[in-house]
Amino acid sequence: MNPNTLRLRSPADVVCAIPYLIGFHPSDSVVVLACDATTGAYAVRLDLTAAEGLLEHVAGLLARRGPDGVILAGYGPAGRVTPMIERVRDRLHDHGVRVREALRVEGGRFWSYLCTDTGCCPPEGTFVDVTASPVAATAIAGGLVALPDRAELERMVAPAGGPGMRVATVHAERRLARWAENDASRVTELMAREGVSLVRDVLDRACAGERPPGDEETAWLGVLLSSLRVRDEAWVRMTEPHLQAHLRLWRHVLTRVAEPYAPAPASLLSFAAWRAGEGALANIALDRALSADPAYSMALLLRELFVSGLPPSSVPLDLTPDDLDEPA
Repeated sequence: MNPNTLRLRSPADVVCAIPYLIGFHPSDSVVVLACDATTGAYAVRLDLTAAEGLLEHVAGLLARRGPDGVILAGYGPAGRVTPMIERVRDRLHDHGVRVREALRVEGGRFWSYLCTDTGCCPPEGTFVDVTASPVAATAIAGGLVALPDRAELERMVAPAGGPGMRVATVHAERRLARWAENDASRVTELMAREGVSLVRDVLDRACAGERPPGDEETAWLGVLLSSLRVRDEAWVRMTEPHLQAHLRLWRHVLTRVAEPYAPAPASLLSFAAWRAGEGALANIALDRALSADPAYSMALLLRELFVSGLPPSSVPLDLTPDDLDEPA
């Protein structure tokens, strides 16, 4: 989440905040909202069909992070949500994590599993207008968004290159092939030298708010990013003040390059999203990277990092551009 403050004073505020905390309006889900006076709130979304192993893993992660308490919000009909809420509550209880509230949300209303006072928790549920709430206004003002559903988030990183990019990719691959024909022994060196220069240039432009690169430059960048030295140049330049610029750039590149060149920009987008607190986007981008190359090293590293449950603030980048070898 971006560094703004959402003040949640009631169950209605919680229901209004969750879509902005996870990036989309959930359905068929249970969201675990952890509350911590030191690090703030963070949310974990689970499918209603989540396996016991995943529930155990999430409960263990939450216990190790030691939140002040958690709030559960299940989305969907009672017949499906209630059993899942009970499963999650039991797992959290086993790990000593306090559940402060448990809610069910459906059709613009919510019900509490813990409150029995019909004065504040009527049997017909409590109406809440998520989009018109002050919490939503604060979230939007702080740069948070809530897409209609997770599928919309997936569409944001889906391939959308078009015929212009296909032609540009052919040009980029022919350019690389000419290097190999002229001197195959120097291809790696040439890719690193030109790729590092191009990465620095496009990032400078992105951070200055300029338009993203066009088809020819994007295709060439995608090809050059297959050099690990070039990819690492982009990776170590992800500094906090410019994370949104990195997000925009790598999403632009990912949605346009041919699938064989997707792992690098997908992994870079995933890492930038994770650092920015956009966990859902981070995981979806990671899925794109692993779908394109299940053995891609950066994607596998990110998967282990995400599974660890460590917050981004606890994993600073230990490398800077000065620590990388200068291309010959």
